[in-house]
Amino acid sequence: EDPFDSITDKIPERPVTVAEGASYGLIILAGLAVAAAAAYAVFKELVFQPKEYKIFGKALDRVQHDSQVTLRIGTPVTGYGQESRHRAARQRISNRVWKDEDGVERIEIMFFIRGPQGSGKVYTEMFKDKLDRTWKFTYLIVDVFAPTPARIMLESYVPAL
Repeated sequence: EDPFDSITDKIPERPVTVAEGASYGLIILAGLAVAAAAAYAVFKELVFQPKEYKIFGKALDRVQHDSQVTLRIGTPVTGYGQESRHRAARQRISNRVWKDEDGVERIEIMFFIRGPQGSGKVYTEMFKDKLDRTWKFTYLIVDVFAPTPARIMLESYVPAL
């Protein structure tokens, strides 16, 4: 007698076909892939420092240790993203990331600095050297607004021909 035809309070489960099992497997794999992508995005944002913040750190360190800048605006020199009362805006660094025609990765950033005697704006561009894989300045310019306006060129890269 066929188990599906007998009267009972237990309903036997119907066997799963190969196609049905495979489709369930694909749905589970797709869900795991979405979860892994979300976990990677969160991990990358929280653990790895974005490139523009590394460049900001290098440029700010160079500006903080330059005697021309500290003479004009004093020490300590602090750097921040934008002139605003909002903390989130001050933490946002204006940046542009691109690859040039030679495939060299470049990052251009702009941020503000402030010291006890004045303030200014910093413009910098860095590129990733293909030989030693380190970030090098293309240029680093500081525009001092107060007490007296001045433009200071701290770095200027001229490649060897």
